[in-house]
Amino acid sequence: MNKNGPIALAFNALVIVFMLAPLVVVCVVAFTPENTLTIPTTHFSLRWFEAVFAHPDFMQSFWNSLWLALSSATIATLLAVPAGMAITRYEFPGRNFLNGLFLSPLIVPHLVLGVALLRLFSLVGGTGSFGWLVLAHALIVTPYTLRLVVAALVGFDRSAEQAALSLGASQATVFRRITLPMILPGVTGGWMLSFINSFDEVTMSIFVTSPSTVTLPVRMYMYATESIDPLMAAVSALMVAVTAFAMMLLDRVYGLDRVLVGRR
Repeated sequence: MNKNGPIALAFNALVIVFMLAPLVVVCVVAFTPENTLTIPTTHFSLRWFEAVFAHPDFMQSFWNSLWLALSSATIATLLAVPAGMAITRYEFPGRNFLNGLFLSPLIVPHLVLGVALLRLFSLVGGTGSFGWLVLAHALIVTPYTLRLVVAALVGFDRSAEQAALSLGASQATVFRRITLPMILPGVTGGWMLSFINSFDEVTMSIFVTSPSTVTLPVRMYMYATESIDPLMAAVSALMVAVTAFAMMLLDRVYGLDRVLVGRR
């Protein structure tokens, strides 16, 4: 056994505790019966969770975030599947440029994207439009879906496709009956990862949302600038629960280890 094994294990355990401790504290504070951000010492209460569901602004922002994440993740998937197939299967001028173009949102800070999209929306008259907000989120989450689709297509055995084509099946039938089912775990995993990133996005959304399209993370940011009470902890705990549930589904469908490999 490596003599440095226990040291490495202890170091990894400390890193995990350091990363998860703030989340655990926030989730525990959400159950406090007090009016301040304190850890409950006498009993747990659902008071602040009830306050969240009774707060119309937070509920409207939650639905905005939910529909926004569903729409942007779906658009990103519809773009990533044909783009991934083109990048992995064909040699054509500009292939590397196309791949870099789709992945470029990963290297551009969301603050810069937010300012640029705000200027663009003001020029085209799309400021405050939910549709333009969906397109903005689709822009930043498409790289996540594309990476997983490309990972699913790399090393793809095309013998079944070629056999179907030789028997007279059309390209559309081959894609629907053979290709898509075989890469479906990657497509589904990419959709879920895009959903998570869109639902949690705040930096860019601050610039491109309007009073009628405020997302939940932006609403939390706005609320925190005015007051800090356990209501924020309750909202944060709910967001952690939604994200954790989505990550569990992603792990069951695709595997988080494969997601991490695909994002490198």
